[in-house]
Amino acid sequence: MNRSSMRRFFRFLNRFFMVPMFRLGLGALIVNPVSGYIMVLKTVGRKTGKARRTPLNYALLDGCVYCVAGWGTIAHWYRNLQATPNVEILLPGGSVSGIAESVDEAAERVRAIRQVMKNGGFAGFFMGFNPWTAPDSLIQARTSDLPVVRIRPTGIGSGAGDPGGWQWLLILLVCAVLIVLAFG
Repeated sequence: MNRSSMRRFFRFLNRFFMVPMFRLGLGALIVNPVSGYIMVLKTVGRKTGKARRTPLNYALLDGCVYCVAGWGTIAHWYRNLQATPNVEILLPGGSVSGIAESVDEAAERVRAIRQVMKNGGFAGFFMGFNPWTAPDSLIQARTSDLPVVRIRPTGIGSGAGDPGGWQWLLILLVCAVLIVLAFG
């Protein structure tokens, strides 16, 4: 699968499966060491001003959330947060608001990339190295063109069960199924 096809596949998977699962409050059911630990980053579209949601692998380090723009600076979410660094993150266990900033310091970049790739499950090997055993110099060389983002938490965000979330749809669906089973 070439790079363009893979990007289209992930865009489809993210839009129609990953984001809805997190918005329904089911993110914790689909993250694990094999599929990877995933968050949904909510940015403001730089052209439209609309909310945009993107699933990403992440790492929690020193009280901050780190992610890597695996497609480089062409990633729409990365360009959006450069225009508006105020973001919201749907983590499997809750939601946090924060300020996104680029990481430029080499040691912090390598440490964050290594942990994001370790947390990425099978996707952690897509960069062409083993994140558990690769030397720092190899990680630095293979990812030098990839932006690393640190998100400093500033508050609590709105979760799936809060206003604007989708958890109520899941509850409504479960209740409807139970009613049909009981009286159908």
